[in-house]
Amino acid sequence: MNPALHLALFLAAIGAAILGVMMLLLWRLQQRLRNAGYVDIGWAYGLGILGILYAWLGQGNAVRRWALAAMVLVWSLRLGTHLLKRIAGHPEEGRYVELRKKWRKSASWKFLIFFEAQAVLDVLLSLPLLLVCVDASDTALGPWQWSGIALWLIAVAGESLADAQLAAFKRRARPGEVCRNGLWNYSRHPNYFFEWLVWMGWAIFAITSPWGWLGFASPALMLLFLFRVTGIPATEAQSLRSKGDAYRAYQRTTSAFFPWPHRQKGKS
Repeated sequence: MNPALHLALFLAAIGAAILGVMMLLLWRLQQRLRNAGYVDIGWAYGLGILGILYAWLGQGNAVRRWALAAMVLVWSLRLGTHLLKRIAGHPEEGRYVELRKKWRKSASWKFLIFFEAQAVLDVLLSLPLLLVCVDASDTALGPWQWSGIALWLIAVAGESLADAQLAAFKRRARPGEVCRNGLWNYSRHPNYFFEWLVWMGWAIFAITSPWGWLGFASPALMLLFLFRVTGIPATEAQSLRSKGDAYRAYQRTTSAFFPWPHRQKGKS
């Protein structure tokens, strides 16, 4: 077997085992607290754990490995801590309440599958980092790596700004009111958009590694989840339940994902 492939499988297996145990513990915690939102915290911190693990046990240029691991860790700590403050000690989010109602008596084991699936998803999404950390070459940082770092900085700044604008809105919002502060005036989900750019930055960073083009599977998978699975569909369904016609008007005039000038009212 190719040594790089052997190392990649070894690192992915160890990472999956560690995150699997972490998600099992978080599932037990949510059983006690009846708050499945802890899965999001585990998912965010899980990528940081993989970043440290891959860079530590990987091969090739240490500057390149640890530069990408540092980006992953900073993103992980920022998002995970933001989610921890929003979720810990607060009622369960509406989307998980709806799942609990839908699954009823089978909710316990279905949430277990859901939690463990996030561990698998972390490993799949960590592909750009894995490709960099099994690259045996001694090349440090070139134009592609610096481009990835620049895009990542823009993405983290944009996501942080979107989160801050939403938090400021929630502190003064009346029931049923829709956030149109700053970036939220041009995209219904600017946090998701900048989140996707984070993954694009990592894929660009990894492109010069052997089979580096496979790293773009990570942002592609993230885009699929944001548009079709747990991102925009679940968030918008909850917003429609809680905000009704006000959110429908917001949908008619504001881009779902990419920041864009307003559409005219009444157009779809």
